[in-house]
Amino acid sequence: MKAMELLPPSDTMYQALVNRDSSFEGIFFVGVRTTGIFCRPTCSAKKPARINVDFFATPSEALHGGYRPCLRCRPMDPGERPPKLIERLRAEVERAPDGRLTDKELAAMAIDPSTARRQFKRHYGMTFQAYHRARRMGLALREVRRGGRVDEAQNGSGFESASGFREAFTRIFGDPPTAAKSRACMFAERLDTPLGAMLAVADDQGLRLLEFSDRRALERELTILRQRLKTNVVPGEHRYLEAIRIQLGHYFSGDELEFDLPLAPIGSDFQLRTWEILRSIPVAETRSYSWMAERLGIPNARRAVGRANGTNMLSIIIPCHRVIRADGTLCGYGGGLWRKKWLLDHEKKWKKRRSD
Repeated sequence: MKAMELLPPSDTMYQALVNRDSSFEGIFFVGVRTTGIFCRPTCSAKKPARINVDFFATPSEALHGGYRPCLRCRPMDPGERPPKLIERLRAEVERAPDGRLTDKELAAMAIDPSTARRQFKRHYGMTFQAYHRARRMGLALREVRRGGRVDEAQNGSGFESASGFREAFTRIFGDPPTAAKSRACMFAERLDTPLGAMLAVADDQGLRLLEFSDRRALERELTILRQRLKTNVVPGEHRYLEAIRIQLGHYFSGDELEFDLPLAPIGSDFQLRTWEILRSIPVAETRSYSWMAERLGIPNARRAVGRANGTNMLSIIIPCHRVIRADGTLCGYGGGLWRKKWLLDHEKKWKKRRSD
């Protein structure tokens, strides 16, 4: 996740991809989900739809994401065409990317292993073994993220030992395969919005979290999810993440401000009841803490309501931004008052357009 924070906004990168903007060369690489290939931003291939791309800061990240380098734009080649030996080695990898090529097998192909190591390292900055390992691991993790079994991914990963697979798996998933095998992971995706990057987390129960990436409480919220659900959060794909990506796009474009996907918030009974009341506030309308306390049947619980609102992990969808003071002035919002004002103004404009 840290590397993603160094990248430009996703919309900016996608536009650079569409325009084949050479000023972004070396800034990012794009993975195309439908083909399993990653490219330079200037690649001449047909441009994929926005929902079908992933962005990476380095070729290594793209490899570990399960993508292979494009043969047209050659995203791993530093300006010049690679030596024929390297092209041959990469072709051998793609014949069986989940396998292994030992020194003995290379020698049987009339390839000197030490020469292969030196040339690969000189051209790509990584050894041939590191390249092949990244391809194997990327494919294994991609399979797990798509719902495959961890033990099956290990068997097909080409790792000589279970410990090697476990080490690589743990580095990315944050949990050993034995633990991940016994429980489902939560999957996370970074989403870019006009108000800044957001992090979405989901599992098969529904959307668990939608939060602005710069909110201080985010790390604590992720810890709460991991501890309460006894599982881990990993970057990956999930149908509910795809749904919130699309619906959030509709929200910010002003096409549709209602959300329709399963939610699975984690909280106490009081918090869950409070959040349900928040969800009853119509788009482009506001309510006070007193109104919420009365709906809860606890008229003097305004402060408790405020605290429950502050622990809401599903920003925008559970609309705590629609709660203001009784005198009509804005009050605290975890994402910042400037975002609260933007959201309220955005919803009012949407309502006005619909009524005109």
